[in-house]
Amino acid sequence: MKHSRVNVIRVFRSPLDHQRGSLKAGNLVIPCALGRSGTSHAKREGDGASPVGRFKILQAFYRADHGPRPRTGLPLKVIRPGDGWSDDVRDRRYNRLVPLPCPTSHEKMWRDDHLYDVVLDIAWNRGPIIKGRGSAIFLHLARPGFLPTEGCVAVERRMIRRLLERIGPKTQIEIVG
Repeated sequence: MKHSRVNVIRVFRSPLDHQRGSLKAGNLVIPCALGRSGTSHAKREGDGASPVGRFKILQAFYRADHGPRPRTGLPLKVIRPGDGWSDDVRDRRYNRLVPLPCPTSHEKMWRDDHLYDVVLDIAWNRGPIIKGRGSAIFLHLARPGFLPTEGCVAVERRMIRRLLERIGPKTQIEIVG
């Protein structure tokens, strides 16, 4: 089924639980998990908050060994075992994809828990990158029970594929405080 492209995805925090919310993309409304600290207008590295604002979605990553290539208008990159993401403020590659092994603090993109089987790269703190403002803000797969994230937005596996079909390179995500 072909869907029209959505220009803005809006993420709303639940008034009852600041670690959960809903994501709206056109007529698609889906539950989501937010950061353990809810949302923040003053995001910092390690604070556990999802940043409030409107951001580009730069690209999507996916594990080719954990499902078919997603259908989307976004640029797609296959996650490989040697992919990481720098979260070390002392690293010149802070808040960027890095090759592993990496001597500085980083996240592994190739995860055993399946959270990053499909990942949308949200352009938080990317132009210019300000050290300490937070890194690796993604839209990724949710843990069972929608447990909170470290600052990302997370949705169910079956819903991320439906979402990807509706978005393209001009789509933005707005996280509402």
